[in-house]
Amino acid sequence: MKVVEIVAPRQLEIVERPDPFAWGEFVVVKIDVAPMCSEYKYYRDGDYHRPFGHEAAGVVVEVAQQGRLKLGDRVFGPPRYACGKCDLCLAGDFIYCRNTLDVFGLTGNSTGKDTYAQYFLKQDWLLVQIPDDMGLEHASMGCCALGPTYTAVKRMEVDAFDTVIITGLGPVGLGGVINATFRGARVIGVEPSPYRAKLAKDLGAEIVLDPQDAHLRQAILDLTGGEGAGKSIDCSGNAAAQRLMIEALKPRGQAAFVGEGGDFSAHTSKDMLRKGLTLHGCWHYNMGDVPGVLQVIRKNPEKLERLITHKFPLDQVQSAFELQLKGDTGKVLLYPWE
Repeated sequence: MKVVEIVAPRQLEIVERPDPFAWGEFVVVKIDVAPMCSEYKYYRDGDYHRPFGHEAAGVVVEVAQQGRLKLGDRVFGPPRYACGKCDLCLAGDFIYCRNTLDVFGLTGNSTGKDTYAQYFLKQDWLLVQIPDDMGLEHASMGCCALGPTYTAVKRMEVDAFDTVIITGLGPVGLGGVINATFRGARVIGVEPSPYRAKLAKDLGAEIVLDPQDAHLRQAILDLTGGEGAGKSIDCSGNAAAQRLMIEALKPRGQAAFVGEGGDFSAHTSKDMLRKGLTLHGCWHYNMGDVPGVLQVIRKNPEKLERLITHKFPLDQVQSAFELQLKGDTGKVLLYPWE
Protein backbone atom coordinates (compact mmCIF):
# COMPACT_ATOMS: atom_id res chain seq x y z
CA MET A 1 0.00 0.00 0.00
CA LYS A 2 0.99 3.64 -0.38
CA VAL A 3 2.12 5.48 2.78
CA VAL A 4 3.34 9.07 3.26
CA GLU A 5 6.68 9.44 5.05
CA ILE A 6 8.67 12.55 6.01
CA VAL A 7 12.34 12.47 4.97
CA ALA A 8 13.50 16.05 5.70
CA PRO A 9 12.05 19.51 6.41
CA ARG A 10 9.38 20.17 3.76
CA GLN A 11 10.27 16.95 1.94
CA LEU A 12 8.30 13.74 1.87
CA GLU A 13 8.01 10.51 -0.03
CA ILE A 14 5.10 8.27 -0.89
CA VAL A 15 6.44 4.76 -0.35
CA GLU A 16 5.16 1.23 -0.80
CA ARG A 17 4.67 -0.76 2.39
CA PRO A 18 3.01 -4.14 3.11
CA ASP A 19 -0.75 -4.11 3.59
CA PRO A 20 -1.80 -4.73 7.21
CA PHE A 21 -3.76 -7.87 8.08
CA ALA A 22 -6.57 -8.43 10.56
CA TRP A 23 -5.80 -10.04 13.92
CA GLY A 24 -8.14 -10.75 16.82
CA GLU A 25 -10.32 -7.70 17.39
CA PHE A 26 -8.19 -5.63 14.97
CA VAL A 27 -9.87 -5.08 11.61
CA VAL A 28 -8.44 -3.64 8.40
CA VAL A 29 -10.09 -0.51 7.02
CA LYS A 30 -9.62 0.70 3.46
CA ILE A 31 -9.17 4.46 3.88
CA ASP A 32 -11.37 6.46 1.52
CA VAL A 33 -10.99 9.84 3.28
CA ALA A 34 -8.12 10.96 5.52
CA PRO A 35 -8.70 14.35 7.20
CA MET A 36 -5.47 16.29 7.65
CA CYS A 37 -4.71 17.67 11.11
CA SER A 38 -1.48 18.81 12.78
CA GLU A 39 0.85 16.68 10.65
CA TYR A 40 1.85 19.72 8.59
CA LYS A 41 4.03 20.71 11.57
CA TYR A 42 6.03 17.49 11.19
CA TYR A 43 6.36 18.22 7.48
CA ARG A 44 7.58 21.74 8.27
CA ASP A 45 10.11 20.53 10.86
CA GLY A 46 11.26 17.31 9.20
CA ASP A 47 10.03 15.28 12.17
CA TYR A 48 9.90 11.60 11.22
CA HIS A 49 6.86 11.09 13.39
CA ARG A 50 5.04 7.75 13.48
CA PRO A 51 2.27 6.90 13.22
CA PHE A 52 1.68 9.59 10.63
CA GLY A 53 -1.93 10.72 10.71
CA HIS A 54 -4.63 9.88 13.23
CA GLU A 55 -8.00 10.37 11.48
CA ALA A 56 -9.66 8.30 8.77
CA ALA A 57 -12.96 7.12 7.35
CA GLY A 58 -13.48 4.14 5.10
CA VAL A 59 -14.75 0.59 4.71
CA VAL A 60 -13.93 -2.58 6.66
CA VAL A 61 -12.23 -4.98 4.22
CA GLU A 62 -10.84 -7.69 6.51
CA VAL A 63 -11.84 -9.17 9.87
CA ALA A 64 -10.20 -12.01 11.80
CA GLN A 65 -13.08 -13.02 14.07
CA GLN A 66 -16.76 -12.44 14.53
CA GLY A 67 -17.27 -9.13 16.32
CA ARG A 68 -19.26 -5.92 16.20
CA LEU A 69 -18.18 -5.12 12.61
CA LYS A 70 -18.44 -7.02 9.36
CA LEU A 71 -17.03 -6.69 5.86
CA GLY A 72 -18.40 -3.66 4.06
CA ASP A 73 -19.23 -1.65 7.16
CA ARG A 74 -18.42 2.05 6.77
CA VAL A 75 -16.53 3.44 9.77
CA PHE A 76 -14.42 6.29 11.04
CA GLY A 77 -11.66 5.94 13.58
CA PRO A 78 -10.42 8.12 16.43
CA PRO A 79 -6.75 8.34 17.46
CA ARG A 80 -4.82 6.03 19.79
CA TYR A 81 -4.79 2.30 20.49
CA ALA A 82 -6.32 1.97 23.94
CA CYS A 83 -6.29 -1.28 25.91
CA GLY A 84 -10.06 -1.61 26.28
CA LYS A 85 -9.70 -3.15 29.75
CA CYS A 86 -8.69 -0.42 32.23
CA ASP A 87 -11.15 1.65 34.27
CA LEU A 88 -10.84 4.58 31.86
CA CYS A 89 -11.54 2.48 28.76
CA LEU A 90 -14.47 0.73 30.41
CA ALA A 91 -15.92 4.17 31.24
CA GLY A 92 -15.58 5.21 27.58
CA ASP A 93 -12.58 7.49 28.16
CA PHE A 94 -10.29 5.54 25.83
CA ILE A 95 -8.34 8.69 24.99
CA TYR A 96 -6.84 8.77 28.50
CA CYS A 97 -5.88 5.08 28.57
CA ARG A 98 -2.57 4.54 30.40
CA ASN A 99 -1.93 1.17 28.72
CA THR A 100 -1.56 1.98 25.03
CA LEU A 101 -1.11 -1.24 23.08
CA ASP A 102 2.00 -2.29 21.18
CA VAL A 103 0.01 -2.96 18.02
CA PHE A 104 2.85 -4.31 15.93
CA GLY A 105 4.21 -6.54 18.69
CA LEU A 106 0.72 -7.83 19.47
CA THR A 107 -0.55 -8.49 15.94
CA GLY A 108 2.65 -9.22 14.02
CA ASN A 109 1.94 -6.39 11.57
CA SER A 110 4.60 -3.90 10.48
CA THR A 111 2.10 -1.35 9.12
CA GLY A 112 -1.43 -0.15 9.75
CA LYS A 113 -1.10 2.65 12.31
CA ASP A 114 -0.68 5.48 9.76
CA THR A 115 -3.74 7.14 8.23
CA TYR A 116 -1.87 9.03 5.50
CA ALA A 117 -2.04 5.66 3.81
CA GLN A 118 -4.41 3.36 1.93
CA TYR A 119 -5.28 1.04 4.83
CA PHE A 120 -5.24 1.21 8.60
CA LEU A 121 -5.67 -1.20 11.49
CA LYS A 122 -7.92 -0.57 14.48
CA GLN A 123 -9.80 -2.46 17.19
CA ASP A 124 -13.42 -2.93 16.15
CA TRP A 125 -14.76 -1.42 19.41
CA LEU A 126 -12.89 1.84 18.75
CA LEU A 127 -14.37 2.33 15.29
CA VAL A 128 -17.61 4.26 14.85
CA GLN A 129 -20.07 2.76 12.39
CA ILE A 130 -21.34 5.41 9.97
CA PRO A 131 -25.13 5.61 9.62
CA ASP A 132 -26.60 4.89 6.18
CA ASP A 133 -27.84 8.49 5.80
CA MET A 134 -24.35 9.99 6.26
CA GLY A 135 -21.54 10.40 3.74
CA LEU A 136 -17.94 9.47 4.48
CA GLU A 137 -16.64 13.04 4.17
CA HIS A 138 -19.06 14.45 6.73
CA ALA A 139 -18.61 11.45 9.02
CA SER A 140 -14.85 11.97 8.99
CA MET A 141 -15.43 15.30 10.72
CA GLY A 142 -16.38 13.25 13.79
CA CYS A 143 -12.72 12.85 14.66
CA CYS A 144 -10.67 15.99 15.40
CA ALA A 145 -12.74 18.54 13.50
CA LEU A 146 -15.69 18.23 15.89
CA GLY A 147 -14.63 15.77 18.58
CA PRO A 148 -12.49 17.78 21.04
CA THR A 149 -14.73 20.85 21.05
CA TYR A 150 -17.81 18.64 21.36
CA THR A 151 -16.36 17.53 24.69
CA ALA A 152 -15.70 21.16 25.63
CA VAL A 153 -19.23 22.42 24.97
CA LYS A 154 -20.81 19.38 26.61
CA ARG A 155 -18.65 19.52 29.73
CA MET A 156 -19.31 23.26 30.15
CA GLU A 157 -23.03 22.72 29.42
CA VAL A 158 -23.03 25.41 26.74
CA ASP A 159 -26.52 26.58 25.81
CA ALA A 160 -28.46 29.46 24.25
CA PHE A 161 -27.88 31.70 27.26
CA ASP A 162 -24.09 31.61 26.81
CA THR A 163 -21.51 33.77 25.11
CA VAL A 164 -18.50 31.61 24.22
CA ILE A 165 -15.06 32.93 23.30
CA ILE A 166 -13.11 30.67 20.93
CA THR A 167 -9.44 31.50 20.48
CA GLY A 168 -7.72 29.97 17.46
CA LEU A 169 -9.97 29.31 14.48
CA GLY A 170 -8.09 26.64 12.64
CA PRO A 171 -10.01 23.47 11.71
CA VAL A 172 -10.57 22.50 15.36
CA GLY A 173 -11.66 25.98 16.41
CA LEU A 174 -13.95 26.22 13.39
CA GLY A 175 -15.48 22.94 14.51
CA GLY A 176 -15.95 24.60 17.89
CA VAL A 177 -18.00 27.34 16.23
CA ILE A 178 -20.27 24.64 14.78
CA ASN A 179 -20.60 22.84 18.11
CA ALA A 180 -21.32 25.99 20.12
CA THR A 181 -23.79 27.54 17.69
CA PHE A 182 -25.57 24.18 17.33
CA ARG A 183 -26.40 24.55 21.03
CA GLY A 184 -27.63 28.09 20.44
CA ALA A 185 -24.69 29.95 21.96
CA ARG A 186 -23.33 33.29 20.83
CA VAL A 187 -19.70 32.95 19.66
CA ILE A 188 -16.93 35.56 19.77
CA GLY A 189 -13.88 34.36 17.87
CA VAL A 190 -10.25 35.45 18.12
CA GLU A 191 -8.12 34.71 15.04
CA PRO A 192 -5.42 36.58 13.04
CA SER A 193 -6.13 35.00 9.63
CA PRO A 194 -8.66 37.00 7.56
CA TYR A 195 -9.51 33.81 5.64
CA ARG A 196 -10.38 31.88 8.77
CA ALA A 197 -12.10 34.86 10.39
CA LYS A 198 -14.47 35.07 7.44
CA LEU A 199 -15.02 31.31 7.47
CA ALA A 200 -15.83 31.41 11.19
CA LYS A 201 -18.48 34.06 10.58
CA ASP A 202 -19.90 31.96 7.73
CA LEU A 203 -20.18 29.11 10.25
CA GLY A 204 -22.07 31.23 12.77
CA ALA A 205 -19.61 33.30 14.82
CA GLU A 206 -21.08 36.73 15.57
CA ILE A 207 -17.76 38.54 15.39
CA VAL A 208 -14.07 37.62 15.06
CA LEU A 209 -11.47 39.83 16.72
CA ASP A 210 -7.80 40.25 15.80
CA PRO A 211 -5.44 39.00 18.55
CA GLN A 212 -3.02 41.81 17.63
CA ASP A 213 -5.55 44.41 18.77
CA ALA A 214 -4.03 46.22 21.76
CA HIS A 215 -7.51 46.67 23.24
CA LEU A 216 -8.69 43.11 22.66
CA ARG A 217 -9.71 42.33 26.23
CA GLN A 218 -11.66 45.58 26.46
CA ALA A 219 -13.37 44.82 23.16
CA ILE A 220 -14.60 41.51 24.59
CA LEU A 221 -15.80 43.25 27.75
CA ASP A 222 -17.66 45.80 25.63
CA LEU A 223 -19.34 42.98 23.70
CA THR A 224 -20.46 41.32 26.94
CA GLY A 225 -21.87 44.31 28.80
CA GLY A 226 -18.68 44.81 30.78
CA GLU A 227 -18.96 41.42 32.49
CA GLY A 228 -16.91 39.09 30.31
CA ALA A 229 -17.99 35.84 28.71
CA GLY A 230 -19.33 32.91 30.68
CA LYS A 231 -17.35 30.29 28.78
CA SER A 232 -14.27 30.06 26.57
CA ILE A 233 -12.43 27.49 24.49
CA ASP A 234 -8.81 27.74 23.40
CA CYS A 235 -7.98 25.87 20.20
CA SER A 236 -4.71 27.68 19.48
CA GLY A 237 -2.31 26.21 22.02
CA ASN A 238 -0.88 29.74 22.26
CA ALA A 239 -0.03 30.99 25.76
CA ALA A 240 -1.19 34.55 25.03
CA ALA A 241 -4.54 33.29 23.73
CA GLN A 242 -4.95 31.04 26.74
CA ARG A 243 -4.19 33.94 29.03
CA LEU A 244 -6.73 36.11 27.18
CA MET A 245 -9.53 33.59 27.57
CA ILE A 246 -8.89 33.48 31.33
CA GLU A 247 -8.90 37.27 31.63
CA ALA A 248 -12.02 37.69 29.47
CA LEU A 249 -14.14 35.35 31.58
CA LYS A 250 -16.59 36.67 34.12
CA PRO A 251 -16.62 35.36 37.71
CA ARG A 252 -17.61 31.68 37.94
CA GLY A 253 -16.78 31.30 34.25
CA GLN A 254 -15.44 28.15 32.64
CA ALA A 255 -12.51 27.67 30.27
CA ALA A 256 -11.77 24.61 28.12
CA PHE A 257 -8.27 23.86 26.82
CA VAL A 258 -8.35 22.02 23.49
CA GLY A 259 -5.31 23.26 21.52
CA GLU A 260 -2.01 21.47 22.12
CA GLY A 261 0.55 23.82 23.67
CA GLY A 262 2.98 24.49 26.48
CA ASP A 263 2.80 26.55 29.65
CA PHE A 264 0.63 29.56 30.32
CA SER A 265 0.30 31.83 33.34
CA ALA A 266 -2.60 31.55 35.80
CA HIS A 267 -2.74 33.32 39.15
CA THR A 268 -4.03 31.21 42.02
CA SER A 269 -5.71 34.06 43.87
CA LYS A 270 -6.69 36.53 41.14
CA ASP A 271 -7.84 33.98 38.56
CA MET A 272 -8.89 30.92 40.47
CA LEU A 273 -9.96 31.85 43.99
CA ARG A 274 -11.36 35.33 43.55
CA LYS A 275 -13.00 34.66 40.19
CA GLY A 276 -13.99 31.08 40.96
CA LEU A 277 -13.07 29.82 37.51
CA THR A 278 -13.35 26.21 36.37
CA LEU A 279 -10.76 24.89 33.91
CA HIS A 280 -11.30 21.83 31.70
CA GLY A 281 -8.79 19.83 29.69
CA CYS A 282 -10.52 18.35 26.61
CA TRP A 283 -8.60 15.99 24.36
CA HIS A 284 -11.34 13.94 22.70
CA TYR A 285 -14.84 12.64 23.45
CA ASN A 286 -16.07 9.77 25.55
CA MET A 287 -17.35 6.82 23.48
CA GLY A 288 -20.74 7.37 25.09
CA ASP A 289 -20.89 10.73 23.29
CA VAL A 290 -20.80 9.17 19.82
CA PRO A 291 -24.59 9.55 19.26
CA GLY A 292 -24.33 13.26 20.10
CA VAL A 293 -21.39 13.79 17.75
CA LEU A 294 -23.28 12.02 14.96
CA GLN A 295 -26.28 14.24 15.64
CA VAL A 296 -24.16 17.38 15.19
CA ILE A 297 -22.88 15.97 11.90
CA ARG A 298 -26.35 15.00 10.70
CA LYS A 299 -27.91 18.39 11.54
CA ASN A 300 -25.17 20.57 10.02
CA PRO A 301 -24.51 19.40 6.44
CA GLU A 302 -24.21 22.90 4.98
CA LYS A 303 -21.78 24.05 7.65
CA LEU A 304 -19.64 20.93 7.17
CA GLU A 305 -19.48 21.66 3.46
CA ARG A 306 -18.05 25.08 4.34
CA LEU A 307 -15.69 23.65 6.96
CA ILE A 308 -14.17 21.27 4.36
CA THR A 309 -12.35 23.75 2.16
CA HIS A 310 -9.83 21.69 0.17
CA LYS A 311 -9.43 18.15 -1.17
CA PHE A 312 -6.29 16.46 -2.54
CA PRO A 313 -5.34 13.01 -3.86
CA LEU A 314 -2.63 11.34 -1.78
CA ASP A 315 0.07 11.96 -4.38
CA GLN A 316 -0.51 15.74 -3.99
CA VAL A 317 -0.05 15.70 -0.21
CA GLN A 318 2.97 18.02 -0.45
CA SER A 319 0.80 20.69 -2.07
CA ALA A 320 -1.74 20.16 0.70
CA PHE A 321 0.93 20.67 3.36
CA GLU A 322 2.20 23.85 1.71
CA LEU A 323 -1.34 25.21 1.66
CA GLN A 324 -1.82 24.35 5.33
CA LEU A 325 1.39 26.16 6.21
CA LYS A 326 -0.13 29.36 4.80
CA GLY A 327 -3.15 28.94 7.09
CA ASP A 328 -5.75 29.73 4.45
CA THR A 329 -7.77 26.55 4.91
CA GLY A 330 -10.52 24.99 6.92
CA LYS A 331 -10.40 21.21 7.10
CA VAL A 332 -8.37 19.56 4.32
CA LEU A 333 -9.11 16.03 3.09
CA LEU A 334 -6.80 13.47 1.46
CA TYR A 335 -8.00 10.72 -0.87
CA PRO A 336 -5.58 7.74 -0.85
CA TRP A 337 -7.03 6.00 -3.92
CA GLU A 338 -7.26 8.93 -6.36
